[in-house]
Amino acid sequence: MKLVTTGQHCDDLMDALTEFRESGPTVQRWGAQLARRLSGGARLLVAGNGGSAAQAQHLTAELVGRYREDRPPFSALALHADTSSTTAIANDYGVQEVFARQTCAHGRPGDVLMLLSTSGASANLLSAATEAHRIGMLVWAMTGPAPNPLEAVSDEALCVNAPVSATVQELHLVAVHMVCEAFDRAIEENTAAAERRTAGEHRTRKEDSA
Repeated sequence: MKLVTTGQHCDDLMDALTEFRESGPTVQRWGAQLARRLSGGARLLVAGNGGSAAQAQHLTAELVGRYREDRPPFSALALHADTSSTTAIANDYGVQEVFARQTCAHGRPGDVLMLLSTSGASANLLSAATEAHRIGMLVWAMTGPAPNPLEAVSDEALCVNAPVSATVQELHLVAVHMVCEAFDRAIEENTAAAERRTAGEHRTRKEDSA
């Protein structure tokens, strides 16, 4: 196996990041749409394997907790984080069903399922995407280079064009933070708009009663 120097690692990351910047509009749209759905009572389900599981759980932590400024918590579940359910399902139904069965249990029409995979070929994520579509959920994916099977079965995918899994995962983390930035911005804008509407309605009532 050819070893990569630390300098080469940084060079590979910079090359991939330059191309990744073109994904900005997609990430912005995801954050805004996620803000609308979660504010309306929907939830986000996320899943991944290995390092991608860590990235997925990072996203749920930012939404249930906070990213930067204080705001209300929002419903986001990392399916792989429930080790008892995951291992029980794997034992009884097979590894391919560990996320699909949890998606069936927790997912509702209008919810969002986000799947992270460097290969875009993980069988358990593909099964989860199929189940989510059956329920009526929106399916997003973060993957490595396109085309890949997960991209093909998702409603929309953000594909990192990098040959090394480590670089893909590093840019998935960048994407997670960018989604959180867009999410928080949309929440702030929606809150401000609601406050303006409430103030306008209050003024109208005062004028009508004068």
